[in-house]
Amino acid sequence: MNSRNFCRYFLGTLTIIFCASVAAQIIDTKKAAPKPLFDDPVFHGAADPVIIYNRNKQRWWMFYTNRRATLDDTTGVAWVHGTRIGIAESQDGKTWTYKDTANINYRPDKGYTFWAPDVIEDRGIFHMYLTYVPGVFVDWNHPRMILHLTSTDLLNWKYESTLKLVNDKVIDASVFQLQDGNWRMWYNNEKDGKSIYYADSKDLFTWQDKGKAIAARGEGPKVFRWHNIYWMIVDVWKGLELYQTDDLLKWKKQSERILEQPGKGPDDQAIGGHCDVVVNNNRAFVFYFTHPGRTKDVPGGKNNFDVKRSVIQLAELNYTNGTITCNRDEPVNIQLRAN
Repeated sequence: MNSRNFCRYFLGTLTIIFCASVAAQIIDTKKAAPKPLFDDPVFHGAADPVIIYNRNKQRWWMFYTNRRATLDDTTGVAWVHGTRIGIAESQDGKTWTYKDTANINYRPDKGYTFWAPDVIEDRGIFHMYLTYVPGVFVDWNHPRMILHLTSTDLLNWKYESTLKLVNDKVIDASVFQLQDGNWRMWYNNEKDGKSIYYADSKDLFTWQDKGKAIAARGEGPKVFRWHNIYWMIVDVWKGLELYQTDDLLKWKKQSERILEQPGKGPDDQAIGGHCDVVVNNNRAFVFYFTHPGRTKDVPGGKNNFDVKRSVIQLAELNYTNGTITCNRDEPVNIQLRAN
């Protein structure tokens, strides 16, 4: 082969490789999860998601706070009260459809508010730890407590108890099983500067408060294990803070937050909020919510649908040398497997 033919052959090979690479990227993008991942069709105010596998239906279920973004609320924050818990369903974690609202059999007050559920399964019984507010209010100055509910089908929930925690203004439970089989719950103590507290249980029914876990402002703690490290993600209203630990007691904060800088995708150009993390097939996926209408130029607090509405988004976490990062603009090819 002379030099001219060799050059033609070499350049042709490079062209084929380049085109194949571009084609693969296009195919991957088509297979990727949409942005936004889910928009509640009732009030367009989905927030605070938690994901669990429904073995009876062989589907993944997402529970979320169903904020009433469409409410004409000139009084203040009534639109984030009077909320029920929405349910969306997916076969693979990529495509989600609206299912229903959870039938929570606890409504002792004329008005009631449900926020930020955490749902786990233990020996065939589902347990929900749910923030309850006894009314529909126009400000934040009212009691909040964490309820314990159980279910066998994930749709109908039986009230078990109101947890006796540090005080009557606690929200956002996250429950995790310890290596010895016992359970630990982290939650937000609003009376102590919105710091993170914790409680322990042997049976998921009786809880003993243990005091402060993290002396910093934040809410929506989420604890998970990945790469043989325990992690906690906390919503700090300017992205998500990350902590890690070996013993689930002493937490070290990561220097960099995730989901702080705006993304480029549809409805993803605002900070990420209160999330869930699903570790599946050695990959970790973060399900978070955004207020697409809230940007640096358009803050919250206005009676405006575009400002109040929220959607669920999805990104994949990356781990390198003890640090978690997240590129929210990378396409996410997700295929959750039953665990």
